[in-house]
Amino acid sequence: MDKMTKGWVNGLMGVAIFAGSLPATRVAVADFDPIFLTAARATIAGGLALALLVLLRQARPRREDLFSLILTAIGGVVGFPLLTAMALQHVTSAHSIVFVGLLPLSTAVFAVLRGGERPRPLFWMFSVLGAVMVAGYAAVSSAAGSLHGDLLMLAAIIVCGLGYAEGARLSRSLGGWQVICWALVLSLPVMLPLAWFSMPPSFASVGMPAWLGLAYVSVFSMLIGFVFWYHGLAQGGIAAVGQLQLLQPFMGLGLAAVLLHEQVSWAMLAVTLVAVTCVAGAKKYAR
Repeated sequence: MDKMTKGWVNGLMGVAIFAGSLPATRVAVADFDPIFLTAARATIAGGLALALLVLLRQARPRREDLFSLILTAIGGVVGFPLLTAMALQHVTSAHSIVFVGLLPLSTAVFAVLRGGERPRPLFWMFSVLGAVMVAGYAAVSSAAGSLHGDLLMLAAIIVCGLGYAEGARLSRSLGGWQVICWALVLSLPVMLPLAWFSMPPSFASVGMPAWLGLAYVSVFSMLIGFVFWYHGLAQGGIAAVGQLQLLQPFMGLGLAAVLLHEQVSWAMLAVTLVAVTCVAGAKKYAR
């Protein structure tokens, strides 16, 4: 496979892993406080990341890379997990997953602002079309959500797009798995004390589904998924491969229906199918 094809394959694997994040978070926040959940998942992933960096004897990042690593951590390690956990106290995971269709546009915008990429005009047409369809669905499906939850999801999408673009830009020189590992390690001095102080007084009422949700978002959503994702973005282009995120709602809706028995409406499916179509168009005109 050529470099771009490898980028799309790695990106697709990352998206498939991320698709389980919101359903797993929805299960976890049923028994865990959103702040504790965010801090705990980052702490667990940060410990694993630190072990990997030490065992594989990775060199420390350069001083000029620290700002990008901080932005990556703010977007992917802290901002998106916390905001989505808070949002999922007000909306279903099926409703929140549709917002993920806005991520490709957010990532593409930051790819231009921070990554120096310049996709063709038709790329923007397909990207905006997918985003408009998703935003339009969110606006008319008030029964499944709330204004507070929707605003939290929109904020999550913005900071996540920044984290994705910044991490992918840095992956070109530092390496995909190294970027997320160093971002997690940089977050440890804040996340570890926060996890300790926000820890519930007792875990007796925490059910097994919540523990499994925490395990998934800690190991897969926070670490393994990013290894594939950043590698794919660096290989195939941030704006181009980022359009694969339009497929994530389709995968996530299926998981929400099967695992959480949440209702998936025909409107949700229609919006998701349009998003899939936009992926094909955006891919063709990405460069």
